[in-house]
Order: sequence, then C-alpha cells, then structure tokens
Amino acid sequence: MDLSPTVCYRAVQARDARYDGRFFTCVKTTRIYCRPICPARPPKLENCTFVPTAAAAQEAGYRPCLRCRPESSPELDAWRGTEATVSRAMKLIEAGALDSDDVASLADRLEIGERQLRRLFSRHIGAAPITVAQTRRVLLAKQLIHQTNLPMIQVALASGFGSVRRF
Repeated sequence: MDLSPTVCYRAVQARDARYDGRFFTCVKTTRIYCRPICPARPPKLENCTFVPTAAAAQEAGYRPCLRCRPESSPELDAWRGTEATVSRAMKLIEAGALDSDDVASLADRLEIGERQLRRLFSRHIGAAPITVAQTRRVLLAKQLIHQTNLPMIQVALASGFGSVRRF
C-alpha cells in the first residue's frame, strides 16, 4: 500500500475504518502509535509518521496507544471481545462439547464463569448454551431421518441424545 502522508492523515482525521490495519500512525511528540480509527484527538501532521505494521512502530521505539490497542489487529480475537468468546463456544458446541459435559465444563474450557457464558449467549445469540446444543442435536436427527434409512434408535444415539426417551 502507498503510505502517502496526506492520504494517511485524511484517514486518521476521518477515522476511516477502511484503513484500519493497513497502516499505523506514529506520533513523534508522545512516542505512541495508533490505529487510524483511534478515538483520541488526531495529532498534527508534522508530528506524524506512518508505518505499515505495528511491529514496525514497535521497532522504531513507539509504544501502543491505550485507547485503540493497535498491538491487537482487528482480525484477532482479542479485538473482537465477547463476540470471539461466543464464537469459540459455538464451535465447541458444534463439535459436541455439551453432548457429554455440562455448561460449567464448557465455561471452564473458555476460561470464563458459567454465569458469564449464559449472559453472553443471551446477549449475542438470544438463547442459552444448552438450548443451542439441543437445537443442533434435533437438526442433526432430522437430517439423519430424511437422508438415511437408520432405525430411530441409531438416529437418536448418532445425533447426540443419550437415550431414545430423551430423543
């Protein structure tokens, strides 16, 4: 990418999200580097240098801004926050984490509390983790019924139900 100072500075002034992760602003007076979307007041153009990576800014002796956290790029889970935790939980549930264990063990694997996990699911998904797991089981069972000739007992067990009665 062309790191033209005028283009970069316009992106910083506009807090343009399209440039986030493409360059970093190093402020000479404070020795801090920021992302283009940083909520802090933009520095003067004469105090700025623009570098392509956070590593280049660190190498030049700048420290990361405490407001925009440029050391964690937008693609990293650390930047996505609670959404990343819910995404990881969904992947674990899809892999069968709640087929044999309970919600508390899932929360332990995610290194958060069980109550916090329930809150996150309520906020992001609109349902409890166990409800998501049960829905996954039912949809898998429905798929097996329509696409195979398995007896109901095998469908129940293959889709994650512990017994035919639960199915």
